[in-house]
Amino acid sequence: MTKRSSRLANLTVGAALVLTLVPLMYLLSVSFMKQGEISSGILWPSSPEWNNWVDAAASRLPRGILNSVIASLGGAVLTLVIALPAAWAMVRYRTGGKTLANTILSPWLLPPIVAVVPLFALLRVLELNNTLTGLTIVYALANTAVAVWLLEGFVKKLPVELDEAAQLDGAGAFRVLVSVVVPLLTPGLVAVGVIVAVLNYNEFVLATFLTQGPESQTVPVVLSLMLGERIQDFGKIAAASLIGVIPVFAAAVFLQRWLVAGLVSGSVK
Repeated sequence: MTKRSSRLANLTVGAALVLTLVPLMYLLSVSFMKQGEISSGILWPSSPEWNNWVDAAASRLPRGILNSVIASLGGAVLTLVIALPAAWAMVRYRTGGKTLANTILSPWLLPPIVAVVPLFALLRVLELNNTLTGLTIVYALANTAVAVWLLEGFVKKLPVELDEAAQLDGAGAFRVLVSVVVPLLTPGLVAVGVIVAVLNYNEFVLATFLTQGPESQTVPVVLSLMLGERIQDFGKIAAASLIGVIPVFAAAVFLQRWLVAGLVSGSVK
């Protein structure tokens, strides 16, 4: 790599960091401001307003974070359970042919609002409306298409000779999938699982319509309810937003090695 290209790469990374960190830093600043300081448009408070953080922690936010973690992780696990056999069948057995492979993402690209009414009706019939179980199932199905699409790249990189060798030893299709494919795809499964879990954690539209009480409302819904019609406590909302993103940042930090390894290993589709 030449010095010019290296300098350009450093500038690009620096610009990306600035664009990412500046909004977060200003959000942190707002979380310590009084309402009058926010209205005046200053960049940093004269004295920290710790009550914003206390009020945020004393609200429905902790329960919302717990609900989001349960629904997002549970949905991600169920998505992988469904998506991995589907991706493996599409790659190894050409299930669905090129038509299915080319259209697998089509339902996922539709706006979520189009599915709200039928999902609401189905969950009501199953008596799963306004429950974390129902929301988890919806999240699992909603992101199955993107998980299959991502996992296809990982499966394609596995040598087919491994499957054939296991079959020669008497292993059936299910045994090959569980004993051969899953261990080799662990980094990819972690990477796709993290991506799907973050998508679930940040989802707003479906959670808004399918949850009506604090026992099942997620972080995005709780944050939206803090924005009242008359009183808008932006300091409290900013503090709650920062608390709400802690699980996502923690997952990114602790799973960074597996996430990078998985994305790199599946970069060629």
